[in-house]
Amino acid sequence: MSLPLEEGKVFTVSEISQAIKEMLEGVFNNVAVEGEISNLKTAASGHIYFDLKDENALISAVLFKGYRRGGELLKEGAKATLRGDLSCYIKQGRYQIIVKEASVQTQGNLFLEFEKLKAKLTAEGLFDEERKLPLPKFPERIGVITSPTGAAVRDILSVLKRRGRNLEILLAPVLVQGDGSKEQIVEAIKNLNKFTPKVDVILLGRGGGSIEDLWSFNEEAVVRAVAASKIPIISCVGHETDFTLTDFAASLRAPTPSAAAELVVENAQNTAEHLSRLNKMLFQALSLKYERINARLQLALQSKFLQNPALFFDAKEQFLDDLTLALQKNMTLKIKQAEQQAKAAAQSLSALSPLAVLKRGYSIVRRLNDGKIAKTAKKGERLTIETSKDLFEVETL
Repeated sequence: MSLPLEEGKVFTVSEISQAIKEMLEGVFNNVAVEGEISNLKTAASGHIYFDLKDENALISAVLFKGYRRGGELLKEGAKATLRGDLSCYIKQGRYQIIVKEASVQTQGNLFLEFEKLKAKLTAEGLFDEERKLPLPKFPERIGVITSPTGAAVRDILSVLKRRGRNLEILLAPVLVQGDGSKEQIVEAIKNLNKFTPKVDVILLGRGGGSIEDLWSFNEEAVVRAVAASKIPIISCVGHETDFTLTDFAASLRAPTPSAAAELVVENAQNTAEHLSRLNKMLFQALSLKYERINARLQLALQSKFLQNPALFFDAKEQFLDDLTLALQKNMTLKIKQAEQQAKAAAQSLSALSPLAVLKRGYSIVRRLNDGKIAKTAKKGERLTIETSKDLFEVETL
């Protein structure tokens, strides 16, 4: 299928995808591709889906169950040579190789060794989450264990210098593959743990590669050194699809070295941005408060009371005079009422007084010895008789 390329022509997604499919199938037939197997999955249908990758690229692959020649040897992490046709899976817009024949190389034994050691260390609890150290929120001193000449160190330093401020970076240069690499990595981890002043976090990693290239980070001695570190370690080995045993032992796994550097300074960067936003919000709030207070001040300055304060005091003084006058009138009225009440009470008391009774011709007879009123008297008992005019003593016969 060829697409007309006249100006202004608009194609559908299906048309483009179908054209790419036909172009691939017309050119790349019966090609051989070599790489490392990853993301291996066998569907319920019996078809096998996986990726074939090298250090810089990745291609999808499918081995349908009708072409299972060599398929039983496919292993995760193994190197393989595939022979088949390139095609395009239109529904996902993904090009892939339709495998007709697969030849697995002997390096696949490394994956078996990887799985065996992983199971052993897992059983020991070396990869348990509770063993892992928390990362510092605001690191000031960062240790980096990697090759001094690889792309990983350049990526890490570039990110840290761009996003981190006032960071002290200690590089522990090591071989990251080949003879002597595992010993150097173990020694670097131990030395950074002893370093004074203490580093806050360690980045351990390298760029991508085959399973053989990354094998130093699967060595038991290296994995145990990572797990034993008293300083949190971020493992950043290879690309996003690469996994090593140090990833499981470390406090955190980062998909790439540059991503590890981003993670280290992420909290500090976020905090700085948060403080900047708070500072902006505070400035806006203060500006708004100032504008409101200033508006109230201007309104107050235009008030007639501030322009002529006597108006305020004159009204208050007049009000005070009114209160004083009302109070005097009220007090005078209360005094008169009290005098009248006292006079009436005196008259009532006077009417009830024994003296008033005496004035009407009555007398009061009391015993002389105790002064009590005598209702009866015995012969020879001495009494006092009180009238309105006199008081005299008598003795009964």
